[in-house]
Amino acid sequence: MHTGSKVTDPKGVQVQRPPTLGDGCISGHPRSTGYYLRIACANSWPGLIDACEIAMRTINPTGCAFRTQAQGYVSVVSYSRHWPHLFPQHGPGVKHERRITLEPWQQAIVDAHPWEFIRGLIHSDGCRITNWTTRMVGGERKRYEYPRYFFTNLSADIIRLFTRALDQVGVDWKQANARNISVARKASVAFMDAHVGPKY
Repeated sequence: MHTGSKVTDPKGVQVQRPPTLGDGCISGHPRSTGYYLRIACANSWPGLIDACEIAMRTINPTGCAFRTQAQGYVSVVSYSRHWPHLFPQHGPGVKHERRITLEPWQQAIVDAHPWEFIRGLIHSDGCRITNWTTRMVGGERKRYEYPRYFFTNLSADIIRLFTRALDQVGVDWKQANARNISVARKASVAFMDAHVGPKY
């Protein structure tokens, strides 16, 4: 988990990139044995901010969570002693530089609820977009548009977990390169629309 990164603007100045939906971290409280779970959610998707807070309240034994507004995003925050046990994959640094595997109890949950897992990954590191192409029809070039899903992640382990879940539910996918997965077949896109849908 991480909380954003630096990018270079058109004038060559490094600036802090606002976190995309799902960026986050677990950090210890400086004066107690508890931990804060922080998930940064882009302002563009208010429905997903609500869903994030509901999920935190549901799994936190105290039922507590709150929001803090920053420039371009909201941090949904919840305090508990149990976060490191619920998210044993957490650690220092960025995800793609360390091994990400699920504990057997986590894999059992994913196997029982693959669509929820897929939806969470798409809504954090993916998107539903409309592609277009042109082709000649009767001597006239016509434009065709079609929807597709993309998932992008630098972690090969997370890519593997994502595609394993797609295979489980019968979604056809292609890997464009080491970090990008595409779902473009019409039937598979319709299947994804029924269970995932665009961000909101």
